[in-house]
Amino acid sequence: MTRAQLYDIVKPEFRDLIHENLSLTRISSGHVWTEGPVWFPAHRQLLFSDIPNQRLCRWTPDGGTSVFRAPSNFANGNTRDLQGRLVTCQHGTRSVVRTEHDGSQKVIADAHEGKRLNSPNDVIVHSDGSIWFSDPAYGILSDLEGSRADPEQEGNFVYRVAPDGQWIRPVATDFVQPNGLAFSKDESRLYVAESGSSHDASVPPVLKVYDVLTDGELACVRDFAEIDNGLPDGLRVDHYDNVWCSANDGVHVFAPTGDLIGKVLVPERVANLTFGGERGNVLFITATTSVYSVFVNTGAS
Repeated sequence: MTRAQLYDIVKPEFRDLIHENLSLTRISSGHVWTEGPVWFPAHRQLLFSDIPNQRLCRWTPDGGTSVFRAPSNFANGNTRDLQGRLVTCQHGTRSVVRTEHDGSQKVIADAHEGKRLNSPNDVIVHSDGSIWFSDPAYGILSDLEGSRADPEQEGNFVYRVAPDGQWIRPVATDFVQPNGLAFSKDESRLYVAESGSSHDASVPPVLKVYDVLTDGELACVRDFAEIDNGLPDGLRVDHYDNVWCSANDGVHVFAPTGDLIGKVLVPERVANLTFGGERGNVLFITATTSVYSVFVNTGAS
């Protein structure tokens, strides 16, 4: 990929977020479907999932790629909690689990109203300690990313687990297949990817946005932006409240108004992304068989 091919600059303000003289770097390859990147500053490492291969992988600048956990129970989305612990969505166990500092695992959520979840997909943590995750059906549709099974829930929802972990409830129920999640910088808005067009072309490939109320409820849902190539999957919000979202042709970047300002073009279909690195200014991209990185002029919100 040449430098000229790396960016699609739609609006001038996108230039402030990138370094046009830098190239995309493939830092890991040979996977089947990479997902769930999360950077751990204390360990200078990126963790990411290779879902069909049932591996959680580790990448470090000095050591390259190694296996962090296998089998991974078809791990998908990952994040850090407020104590720096790994929180993971597992298709195989249809649960959200936390890895404690001693390496043991604790189930955060695996059911609602006595019925098994579908297949938790992406997960984020609010500053109040609550855990929010999407629960589409992808992990039970086939045996590729989990185990084929009939859904037990009435639909595919976004859930919130209370800070004390004692109760779980759906907060968004108006999706065909909810996917990536991200809060705005001040946590007043929640962005959610609708990826239902993966199996139903009539579903618009949109990012929806909600107002987040002080009691953890959501209100005033509206369409924020539409992906013009493929469908939205994982997403992140940067320092300036821009939304960076995965797509077939790369990472689409939207201003806080919802206007597309540019794209980071990637030679493989992108599933997810995160910011990390020593100074937080590296964009890590999980894209089908590979993981890529590029320095940017922004970072996580």
